[in-house]
Amino acid sequence: MIRVRITRARGSTPREEGAEMMVGPDALTGTIGGGQLEYLAIDRARQMLAKGEASAVMDVPLGPEIGQCCGGRVELRLDREPATPRPPGPPVLIFGAGHVGRALSRALMPLPLSPRLIDQRAAELALAAPGVITKLTPLPEAEIRAAPPGAAYVILTHDHALDFLLGVEALARQDAAYIGMIGSRTKRATFARFARSQGVDPSPLTCPIGAGFPRDKRPEVIAAFTAAEIMTRLLAPATQPALTTP
Repeated sequence: MIRVRITRARGSTPREEGAEMMVGPDALTGTIGGGQLEYLAIDRARQMLAKGEASAVMDVPLGPEIGQCCGGRVELRLDREPATPRPPGPPVLIFGAGHVGRALSRALMPLPLSPRLIDQRAAELALAAPGVITKLTPLPEAEIRAAPPGAAYVILTHDHALDFLLGVEALARQDAAYIGMIGSRTKRATFARFARSQGVDPSPLTCPIGAGFPRDKRPEVIAAFTAAEIMTRLLAPATQPALTTP
């Protein structure tokens, strides 16, 4: 395999510095942005494999000469070094392994996040997609207390009372990147009264989840909207006061 890595990106480019892909004789994994840039890199990598070359450098302008219109320029390094392991992304704790919870865990798996599906019911967790990290526990609130700062929490259990308990636990931390709860505006209003009675500010809670998108009750659609909502929040941490709390 040849590792292809972007070592410098100037101007408008399809991927950032550090993005990489692995190229084999008849297989690929990862991407440096697609298009002609990627085709050129794949061709060069396979030439290296055929000739036994150890390393190469490419300086590629992303203009009309290669059929791209980004207008930037990238420098690539091609070598036989192993791929750089992707660091684990921010944890996303999903409480409730029902239809929406399972759909959300699937939607988050390809993203630079570390989702975990948590439930008290073994039968529901057993239905999770292959590769999804699950946690069976009778005390899901303990998972919130043990989570690192900057985690995201999505609360969609089968029990409104449990939802409220978990919501208060997450809000009380004051360091969450995102706290979402499935439900309606009526549920949010009821939860807000409960949270205030516990001395907790309910305003950081997002409920209903995916509220900035068209409403749709299909689990996969809710999951897609919520995944976009979570990524938007995590990609703009500077806008989240909770993340700057000492």
